[in-house]
Amino acid sequence: MKGLYWQQTSSAEETNFVFLDKDNLPVLKDNYVKVQVKACALNRIDKKLLLEIKMQKEFLPVGREIAGVVLEIGKKVSSFQPHDEVVGILPLDSEESGLCEVVVVHEHYLVHKPEKVSWLEAVGTIRDGVRAYTALHYLSYISPEKTVLVMDGASPFGTIAIQLTQHRGAKVISTVYSLEDKQYLERLTPSLARIIDESNGKYDLTESCLEETGGLGLDIILDAGVRLYSKENETTSQQLLPHKHDIITLLSIGGHWVTTEENLQLDPPDSRCLFLKGATVSFLNEEVWNLSSMKQGKYLCILEDIMEKLSSGVFRPRLDEPIPLYEAKVSMEMVQKNQARKRQVVQL
Repeated sequence: MKGLYWQQTSSAEETNFVFLDKDNLPVLKDNYVKVQVKACALNRIDKKLLLEIKMQKEFLPVGREIAGVVLEIGKKVSSFQPHDEVVGILPLDSEESGLCEVVVVHEHYLVHKPEKVSWLEAVGTIRDGVRAYTALHYLSYISPEKTVLVMDGASPFGTIAIQLTQHRGAKVISTVYSLEDKQYLERLTPSLARIIDESNGKYDLTESCLEETGGLGLDIILDAGVRLYSKENETTSQQLLPHKHDIITLLSIGGHWVTTEENLQLDPPDSRCLFLKGATVSFLNEEVWNLSSMKQGKYLCILEDIMEKLSSGVFRPRLDEPIPLYEAKVSMEMVQKNQARKRQVVQL
């Protein structure tokens, strides 16, 4: 059986994905299940994180979001039976590539897939759903009457975050960076409170958000990256992002800023402003659920709730056309370079 792997090289910039043949599957232990993979989603590999947790093997597996059918179960497995349809996210230290016909995985990383949910929808939603729940339920407190800014709302993650926010009864403002993304968000139902097109420079993010909130600011801001320095020191893509000072200015009293910027640096004036507002900054890292097993039960509840909302139509993921396995290498290279605007899913 073939699987897709990332070959680590001495160059941090170079990305090399290769198909490798696997001779044998691991022995099926007591709490493990053997799954025939039907679909696998492609997500960007965090090389820095893998190095920090000592994942320094020459070949690292690609494709962790899987959906498939249970073929066989270990002696102590209590949650599944053969022929069950399941979906889940393989752990960070997994040696299994999700882009393989059959994988062996611990039962605590899987949940049942609802019958009416397709394989592609299941794997295309599950990671973005975990990120959205982490950001809006555990790092901030989404509730009715709140106003939420979702940056880059037409991205696969932004789409799910918007849908979860609207389901909780909160008002959503979102930014877009192209006409196509704007048209996509305009078709969403229910409609957003405001869509701010930042591609042409006509709209000022701060002015637009303060106008929409009557000058009170935003209760929750979920960014897609921020500028840390002046525009002259950053790339063209970074210049489209809001400056950290703009984000802090937009926070309401007691507001929550959930950031994906892992290298965020706050100057004393920024900290003083946050202090005066009683606002908080949280870092969004959805891998925390896999880095510690302390809250495994809560993590499984999140996965089950994501599938329930997908089944009931609350979540409607932004998926690209299904990809055959032989094109997975090219698609993964696009994903790793952040060149894919829709969620890429491989159909096996």
